Amino acid sequence: MGSVIQLKDQINNSYFQLKDSVENKLIMVEEKIKTKLSSNVELVQKMTDYHLDTGGKRLRALLTLGSAKMCGYTKGTRDVNLAACVELIHAATLMHDDVIDNGSIRRGKKTLNKIWDNHSSVLVGDYLLSRCFEMMVEDGSIEVLKLLSSTSSKIAQGEILQLQHRGEVDMLEETYLKIISAKTAELFAASTKVGAILSNMKSKEKEALEFYGRNLGLTFQIADDTLDYNSELKLFGKKIGQDFYEGKITLPIILLFQKAKIEERKKLKEIFSKQTRDESELNFTLSLIKQYNIIKLCYQKAQHYINLASNSLSLFKDCDEKIILENLTSFSLSRNF
Repeated sequence: MGSVIQLKDQINNSYFQLKDSVENKLIMVEEKIKTKLSSNVELVQKMTDYHLDTGGKRLRALLTLGSAKMCGYTKGTRDVNLAACVELIHAATLMHDDVIDNGSIRRGKKTLNKIWDNHSSVLVGDYLLSRCFEMMVEDGSIEVLKLLSSTSSKIAQGEILQLQHRGEVDMLEETYLKIISAKTAELFAASTKVGAILSNMKSKEKEALEFYGRNLGLTFQIADDTLDYNSELKLFGKKIGQDFYEGKITLPIILLFQKAKIEERKKLKEIFSKQTRDESELNFTLSLIKQYNIIKLCYQKAQHYINLASNSLSLFKDCDEKIILENLTSFSLSRNF
């Protein structure tokens, strides 16, 4: 039993080990973001200050810094600039996401659009993206510019695809995977590939890190979507049913619809076709999820992407960062924050 607990601790610690491994650089990333978000327009400054205060895991920045370190990048601060850049792309997409989903809580605090309004949130998100493109140009690498601009385009297309299938409880699993691949996994893939580009790695290494990041991103998003229906866990900054109330169709709902009986399917269709949903409808959905063991099924699906991600690092030399990144795949599934 002790060895199982020890392994779980090792997995859960991988995120903090990665933070410790690149701590000095991460501090520089935070400073860079703060500097880049500085504005003479009072409302922009207020909103970006509030955004910075909400914190976040900085996982994408950590992936860029950790990948660059694993690949032997030591001189210069390009890793810092580009880690800040991927975080700003992520932040901008969250601001736009909250407007589209009419989100009210993120990381345990009110969203920007709830404190100010949708118009301001969209424009501040655009401001963040414009700052990102300035940083990409400053970096001077056409390869990086091409990668990150293409990633931004794919994220936007993922948002539109999700909007197109809003409320469809009979959505194909394949469509769901296309959505999360574009919305989440593409930026994870870009974050890790940037580390290889900075270190002048060969194509094989760049592709391996891109593949690692993409599969890590898929695992991460499936876990995030599953956490929303996992009433067994107490979570930080995310209340149970947030996606449900916003009417998002995610993997737990897709798998539940596949397993449910005809009358239950009819009821689920009715629930998700409405503009708003109430607590009794959430409880009904949670009871079905428990009945059909949907949480376990979701984690089994995610395990496939964990294996793909871990195996893709095999061509890199053994080092601390490689072990941490391998363990991070399991952390993305077992985390509760």
